[in-house]
Amino acid sequence: MLNEVNGKVQKSKKEIESMDLGDEEVDFASMFEASVQKDKSGSTVEGTIVKIRDDEDGALVDVGKKQEGLLWKSELMDEEGNLQFKEGDKITVVVTGYRNERPIVSYKKAQAAKKVEAFLENYKEGDEPLIEGKILSKNRGGYVVEGLGEYAGVEFFLPRSQAYLKESANHIGKKIEAKVIKVDKDQKSIVVSRKVLIEAEREKRKEVIEKLLASDEVVRGVVKKITSYGMFVDVGGVDGLVHYSEISYKGPVNPSKHYSEGEEVEVKAIKYDEEKRHLSLSIKAAMDDPWDDLKEQLEVGDAVRVTVSNIEPYGVFVDLGNDVEGFLHISEVSWDKNIKHPKDYLELDQEIDVEIVEIDFENRKLRVSLKNLLPKPFESFSREHRSGDVVKGKIATITNFGAFVNLGSIDGLLHNEDISWERGVKAKDVFKEGDEVEVKIIRIDHDNEKISLSKKALDESPIEKFAANHQSGDIVKAKVRDIKEFGVFVQIDEGVDALIRHEDLGEKKADDLEIGDEIEAAIVFIDTEKDRIRLSVKKVARMQEKAALKEYNDDSSTTLGDILKDQLK
Repeated sequence: MLNEVNGKVQKSKKEIESMDLGDEEVDFASMFEASVQKDKSGSTVEGTIVKIRDDEDGALVDVGKKQEGLLWKSELMDEEGNLQFKEGDKITVVVTGYRNERPIVSYKKAQAAKKVEAFLENYKEGDEPLIEGKILSKNRGGYVVEGLGEYAGVEFFLPRSQAYLKESANHIGKKIEAKVIKVDKDQKSIVVSRKVLIEAEREKRKEVIEKLLASDEVVRGVVKKITSYGMFVDVGGVDGLVHYSEISYKGPVNPSKHYSEGEEVEVKAIKYDEEKRHLSLSIKAAMDDPWDDLKEQLEVGDAVRVTVSNIEPYGVFVDLGNDVEGFLHISEVSWDKNIKHPKDYLELDQEIDVEIVEIDFENRKLRVSLKNLLPKPFESFSREHRSGDVVKGKIATITNFGAFVNLGSIDGLLHNEDISWERGVKAKDVFKEGDEVEVKIIRIDHDNEKISLSKKALDESPIEKFAANHQSGDIVKAKVRDIKEFGVFVQIDEGVDALIRHEDLGEKKADDLEIGDEIEAAIVFIDTEKDRIRLSVKKVARMQEKAALKEYNDDSSTTLGDILKDQLK
């Protein structure tokens, strides 16, 4: 700022002299005059150091007229804290006051007075130099500022109204930049202002911002500072914020991964907040919108090659190039329904082929699928397996109706009723997730892409055991287990269930039966493949009739009536 001369801050002598500084300047003038001006209450004199003490009082200085002035110890030290004088040295001091009629003198005030005099000698009417300084102290009217650099040692007065500093804060030691606005050679006072610089800077900033917003042009800026939420870019002396969402059309990105401080970038002004005085800039707005090209190049269903740019637990971001990014949801990574994390299947910077499943040009969103380009697990499984095959798998999920068994790339259902020949067994009672099981494929449903499994099919069924010792026509005893509209379910003594249809009950009626009643019936058929047994009470009667006829034929002396009478007793 010190090297710039801005026309906005130049004021005529008349304007500056007309500024109402009020008591602020009067206060400083009286203070400054009492400390450095030669008058009968104080003067600048050439003295001699008589004695240097060890205490805080410092040194005694012979100032003439048989008087020894008191010089504070801090005045004897240089910036590094080393003693820079010795007894007998000549020293220029200024009398600043008295204590018990002993003069109080200051070496630094004398040096400051010389600096001020030198400044005033070189000062030309109409000059308004910019100064850099450090605040030394505060008084009722404002602040005393010590110059730095080419004005080192010169003391300036910064009125409170020209300071632009919070009164409640401590500003001692604060470095500032200011502009000389008034010089009084008689009073040896130099008044400076931060206000004119700040207001001129604001005016300049306002003009630059208005021009940027009005022109809608792309301009070059310099990255000044990078933060987690974006980066500040200097455009024409004005800092604006490029939010991390305005860096790339891909979406929010980490600016530190793409840019460094001091780098030149092209930006466009997009908004200005008057209340907060925030200028918003955009890098992506300064580039061609890649989504416009996509309208002509891509359609849903197209397969494209992309690069994995970021992996999250919920999905994967993929780079299509040209600053366009798509999203691959975890459910679209693999046909495996038990996928835990995409990183188990993909790596950063890996190139993959995906299918476009959705394009939202208005909101600049694109969804892709990897699994759509992979063979369907059901198709692969059904090509390699048939009903009746025995396979091994792991219990993936347990439900109230059974368990899903993972067979590699696909799950099959093991229903509760297919777990055991024992009635009432449920998956949750015998399995836990992760258990390895051996099962038989009992059905492959190509229409619904479902696989049904059975564990009990690997064991000899009760009906198979029953069939080994029984055949059609055998008469067995059974107990009524359940009565339905179509027939009666009974349990044979061997623990096997069978069905007697209503029409096979003969003279007995279902309404006459109760659960637990014993029935004698004949085996109609045994189907070991479908695990079915049919019985018939009516058949028993027919068999008895046949047996009676056979007996009659074998013993002609016995009448048919006698035989039937004996059979029916």
